[in-house]
Amino acid sequence: MAVESRAISTRPLPGSGVRSGSGHDAQWLTLTDCKRVLVVVHTEVYGSRLRDLLPLLESDLRIQIHFTIAPHAFNAGAERVLRALGGTALPWEVALRGEFDLVLAAGSQGVHRLRGPLLRMPHGAGHIKLSRLTDDRDPGAPRTVGELGRQYLTRHGKVVPRALALAHREELATLARTCPEALPVSVVVGDACHDRLVASLPLRGRYRTALGLRRGQRLVLVSSTWGLGSSFNRLDALLPRLLTELDPARHRVAVLVHPNVWSCHGDWQVRSWLAAAQRRGIVVLPPDTDWRVPLIAADWVIGDHGSVTLYATLTRAAVLLARFPATDVNPDSPAAELARIAPALSPAHPLGEQLAYARAEYPAAEYERIGRRISSEPGRFARNTRKLMYRLLGLGEPAHAASLPPLPVPAPLAGVTATGEIPA
Repeated sequence: MAVESRAISTRPLPGSGVRSGSGHDAQWLTLTDCKRVLVVVHTEVYGSRLRDLLPLLESDLRIQIHFTIAPHAFNAGAERVLRALGGTALPWEVALRGEFDLVLAAGSQGVHRLRGPLLRMPHGAGHIKLSRLTDDRDPGAPRTVGELGRQYLTRHGKVVPRALALAHREELATLARTCPEALPVSVVVGDACHDRLVASLPLRGRYRTALGLRRGQRLVLVSSTWGLGSSFNRLDALLPRLLTELDPARHRVAVLVHPNVWSCHGDWQVRSWLAAAQRRGIVVLPPDTDWRVPLIAADWVIGDHGSVTLYATLTRAAVLLARFPATDVNPDSPAAELARIAPALSPAHPLGEQLAYARAEYPAAEYERIGRRISSEPGRFARNTRKLMYRLLGLGEPAHAASLPPLPVPAPLAGVTATGEIPA
């Protein structure tokens, strides 16, 4: 699951500053007059979301895809995405001078400066979080649903995206409250992670084998989002309990930390904070891990208000909440509903008993209902999103059904050492 280390080129490409196939540098091109698509990677999370769009555009010789890294506080992880893709990045300033037929982004910072119709994608499940109190895009404004407020969708009173992709029709009602002027450009397309998770559930056994789980061994996945309300702030108390209270012959513990934590604090520092637990057998998953694989493999998820916890409702995992900062969560979101149903981790009772309780009281019908709130277009993300992208490009779609592959089975992690370390 680790990406191959490649140098990231940021040299301007032929045609990068002007229309592809025109201008003095067109002599270097092999294919000319391509529609130019710019993929804007703000962070590792945003980039991972946009990766699910790329198979919908592949093998089309009418399209040239460029990448750029946009300014963001969590830029550090963006380079990992491009290394994994083997993509060549246009420097941001070069991208600002270019003209594109379609711009794909999962974030809002700086995209109003780009020239080309913007398709804004969501970067998480269910628009869980409220806008930050310290958001400098609209100081002092009341909190709104993250990424659906005016400060994220408009500039100087004008809606920035040409199209705003939503996962569920419920989000139209939210948008009607937070930024009604964006309703005309909104399109409910579904959720790629939802569809790929569901399609990959039959591969659970192969994922578990690749993750090094032995027969009869159960996986406890500890998941943390980023920020002050995340479960990462409780790991110093939780991880020692997992080590001392669970039988390592029967349980394997893996920790999945949001890429923004790695990006902000640095890879070395996060590994250092988790080093003692790792030496004692807890698996620390690298930031470039496709989190959907261990999520499908998990028997329990101990999480917080991050998207991973919500996506767990689509799997066989029982959920326990280590943290849930309700004041930072959209009260109408499926994550808020999950918090009203999932058991909360208790410091006063043995962990083994709590895991058994969560499994015995597993509310299957409620989790299924919450899972249905992630996407109102289940299984149709690929079809809907390709149709939208080609409409914006002014091209006819390829003459085959749009689809996304199941999640690949990672190489067997024979490299998981006795200390639980997965090589980067």
